[in-house]
Order: sequence, then C-alpha cells, then structure tokens
Amino acid sequence: MPPRFTLEAATTYVLRKWGLCTANATPLYTVRDSPRPRPSAWLLLCTCFLGAFALGGCQSSGQETAGRTVAEPAPENYRDFQHADSLAAHLRASPDPLVSAHRGGPDTGFPENALPTFRHALTHGPALLETDVRMTKDSVLVLMHDATLDRTTTGRDSVRAHTLEELRSLQLVTNSGTPTHFEIPTLPEALAWADGRTALQLDVKDNVPRSRVAASLRQHDALDQALVITYTLEDARWYHQRLPNLILSVSAETSEEANALVRAVDPSRLLGWVGIGAVADGPAEVFSENEVPVSVGTFGETDQQARSQGLIVYHRLFDQGVDVISTDETALASQAAATYDLQTSN
Repeated sequence: MPPRFTLEAATTYVLRKWGLCTANATPLYTVRDSPRPRPSAWLLLCTCFLGAFALGGCQSSGQETAGRTVAEPAPENYRDFQHADSLAAHLRASPDPLVSAHRGGPDTGFPENALPTFRHALTHGPALLETDVRMTKDSVLVLMHDATLDRTTTGRDSVRAHTLEELRSLQLVTNSGTPTHFEIPTLPEALAWADGRTALQLDVKDNVPRSRVAASLRQHDALDQALVITYTLEDARWYHQRLPNLILSVSAETSEEANALVRAVDPSRLLGWVGIGAVADGPAEVFSENEVPVSVGTFGETDQQARSQGLIVYHRLFDQGVDVISTDETALASQAAATYDLQTSN
C-alpha cells in the first residue's frame, strides 16, 4: 500500500513551508503506511491554529514585502562612467534625450529614495536618478526628501532628531502607505550602488553642510557617479571652486541669471534647469548657446497630461531642445525618450 499523508504529515508540511520548523526538525507527526488512532480534539485544535497562523503570516508578509522582488535591469540600461569627463560628455552629447527619475522613481510597491527602487527604475531604460540628501543627528548623510519621517517611513519626528542606528530600525513606506522591508540608505551606500550603473542627482536639503557633501564625494571618488543640484549662484561657485570637475545642476529664471552661471562655472560642468512643465526661453537659449544641456521638470501637471495624452507630451519638450526631463513617470518618459528618434524620422 503506497504511503499516504495523514494529519501529522500535513501539519509538518505547513510548518516547514512557512519556516515554523526546520527541514531536520522532528515533526509533530510522521507519514505512516498504516492507519493510526484519530487524534484528540485538542490536537486538532492546535493544528488548525498553527495552519491559520502560517496562512495569516503569509498574508501579512505579502503586504510587508511590497516591492521586495526586483527585476534585474537589462545590461544596456546601465551607464558606466569612467570619470567626470565621460559623465559630462554623456549629458552634452547623448544620442537620445535623457530621463531623470524624480526621487529615484517610486512606483507601486517601491518607495521613494530606496536602492531597490533605483534598480526598478532602470528596468524601464537608462536613467539618471534624482535623490534627496539629509543629515542625521550623528551627522550621517542619508537619502530622504522630507524633513520629517511620518510620510515615507514607519517612524515619527524629524530626520535630524535620530541617529543612523535609530533610523535603521524603520522601514520605508510606499506612496500608497504600504510598509516595505526597505531601509533608509546612506549617501555612501547609494554612491556605491550607482557605480557602473548610473549617476545620481543629489538634491541637498536645507541644513546639510556643503562641506559634508563635498567630503563624501571626494572620499568615495564619486565625481563620475553624482551631480549636485544647486539653487543659487553662491552654491554653484562654492562647489566649483572646491570640486572643479563636479557636474552641477543649476537653475535660472532669466537670461541674466543664466549668463552669470556660465561665467562663474565652466559650462562643461553644468546642466541647466529651466522650469517645470514649460521651457523658459531666455535661460534655455543662453544655456544652449554655451553647450549646456537643458533640463525641465515634468512632475505634476505635465506627467498627468502624459498619462492621458501619451508620449507626444514628452516629445514636444524634446522638440523644444530639452535634453533631460525629470519625471515621476519613469516608465512612460523612458519610452518617450527611446522612441523620439523614430518619431522625428517619420
């Protein structure tokens, strides 16, 4: 007579399936070839409880591990810059328009500013990764957009009120509010991850000393892996004087501001930001005349239009001479960049 599963075998299977006992652990029951007495009511109750616990744990795990499985990006989506000059050349002379994933490209199951999210963003195509830098209580640079932890993590209070060790006990939360198993990364961890894959655009938040950022970039020899976003002429000058090969993303609202920037900083080290949703013609013209690539943000209304109208929304920006779009719709924008040459040739 072939062996058959009894209640004890089923229980052992459930326990091992969900890690409640090891493969070598002595099971509660064994598979037998002959019938055995009916188990007691108490034993049945325990078995049902264990089964419900295991299944409940499975359901809970499915919620908590949102986004944990991350596909490997295609090798052609990686960009390995050997030095700052090669990164600068890529920005100035890329054959295709470039996409920058805003806050690292959050998506369903993937929270903003997380290393697995970075990897997920690159499955859609080659992309720069815009990310935010803040500092902890013990002066460690970490990736976090908000000054407080409430929206994007399972924690509370300000980032600056916690040490890195305290932040490590938290989990990142998706935009829909689902906790994940992803931790808050440090800037050095992000730079190490980006090496051989892409470049990070660092949006350094208030009260983060410029000297700390510069020191981290020097320490990790990361000028081929990072751009720093600046908002004032003073900041651009400060970084350029200390790290003359560093690529800076600078913003200008007028032609005068753009001219001041290209006079103060080597234009080959610049990426020019000229607005959100629309191109500011004056600054864009100055930047283009000086061979500074032009960048526009599409997060917000423009991304919403692209969701309803399609790739043409991004193609129109490329038609206006935009070289880089910073977007919340990484997949859609990557498709638009990849098909732009086809669209213009038709």
